[in-house]
Amino acid sequence: MSSSSIVDAAQSGFRNADLYDRHRPSYSNESVSKLLKNLGVDGISKARILDLAAGTGKFTELLAAREEDYEVIAVEPHKDMRETLQRKALRNVKVVDGTSTQMSAVEDGWADSVVIAQAFHWFANMESLREIHRVLAPGGTLGLIWNVDDYNSRTDWKATTVWEGKLKDIIWSHPEKDPRYRHNEWPKVFDEQLKSSPLTIQSADPLFSLPLGEDHLKWGVRLSKEGIWDRFRTISHVSVLEGQQLEDTKKKAFEAMGGEDAVTNETGEIELHGITASYWTTAIPGAPLKSGG
Repeated sequence: MSSSSIVDAAQSGFRNADLYDRHRPSYSNESVSKLLKNLGVDGISKARILDLAAGTGKFTELLAAREEDYEVIAVEPHKDMRETLQRKALRNVKVVDGTSTQMSAVEDGWADSVVIAQAFHWFANMESLREIHRVLAPGGTLGLIWNVDDYNSRTDWKATTVWEGKLKDIIWSHPEKDPRYRHNEWPKVFDEQLKSSPLTIQSADPLFSLPLGEDHLKWGVRLSKEGIWDRFRTISHVSVLEGQQLEDTKKKAFEAMGGEDAVTNETGEIELHGITASYWTTAIPGAPLKSGG
């Protein structure tokens, strides 16, 4: 499927792929190893992993660098992001165009595991689950992972510091029509597997096992104020701001970073806090759910 099928907010918000690649964080070795272990592919030589919505390859790079010598297909619909990833020429990684609902370059049952990093909230729907189920081998696993800065977290998660809470207020003050991870809407699709109505009859068996496995790993990283602003700007609905609106947002962000509890070290860096949240489930063997009247 062409990149025109991407949610508009993602298409425009990630148009500067190089900026995204430079300033978005990677994932710690601990968080990656824990997720791969929970997916059953840690230590499995030549395991086949599909990295869906791979973006510029922040997670793909880590898969390619591992000793298991994984065979990886990275699926990415955004042209600029896909080209950034292709230029990296990662070992044993095939980069292809595709979306969560149409991965025509991937055979039925090809993947031992599908991993989605920082993206499932964009396409958390039944059509996507069916296509993911199709490309997974029987009993294959699905893993979801997000790096969540304190300022970009759910409303029920308290920021570690006052200044990060103020940045969070800025994020939540911008209206959005498309759900992000912080809205916590994405898990609902897994419950929808069991729903039916007089006009929609579905089999009693879901595509993926429930409940989802879940793990949170706290982290902190020191960055300059400019570095935090560069990272802040990679959030899709902030990256599209221009002119006075961008200047006003930047001013508010730097005012927050000037707060009393924004303690800098000798090089002028502040500690930014967050978590890496990961989730996993197993594909249930059998035909995908069908709808009918």
